[in-house]
Amino acid sequence: MESQLDDQKMAIMRKAFQMFDTTKSGFIETLKISTILNTMGQLFDDAELTALIEENDPESSGKVNFDAFCNIAAHFLEEEDAEAMQQELKEAFRLYDREGNGYITTGTLKEILAALDDKLSNTELDGIIAEIDTDGSGTVDFDEFMEMMTGD
Repeated sequence: MESQLDDQKMAIMRKAFQMFDTTKSGFIETLKISTILNTMGQLFDDAELTALIEENDPESSGKVNFDAFCNIAAHFLEEEDAEAMQQELKEAFRLYDREGNGYITTGTLKEILAALDDKLSNTELDGIIAEIDTDGSGTVDFDEFMEMMTGD
């Protein structure tokens, strides 16, 4: 089935996929998909996700390529418009920006990423952070956070 994903969502998915394809193998572990959906502020049903993963990974290799990942994620993203998604990312950001400074520290971001995916090594986390905190300020403002999540 062709999913109706717009460019913005495709960009978000590609960015998310690349973030978790740390070895640049063109595959991500199916275990990480729930993490990615969580990162994107996406609600999903575990049983439904499991079924979709099985469908897209018939050999149970534990890995999927970008297309299969899109098939899975698209299932949950379709009802969601870009504005709602931005809203959810804002909410997620606000949760961590407890003082309401408009930014979070890279330390906090590292905690978020580590909490989202406990398989990421410290080096991988640092790599992701370095990519996001492009100005090396040690803080990530909402725009940088959005960029990390949406790749705009």
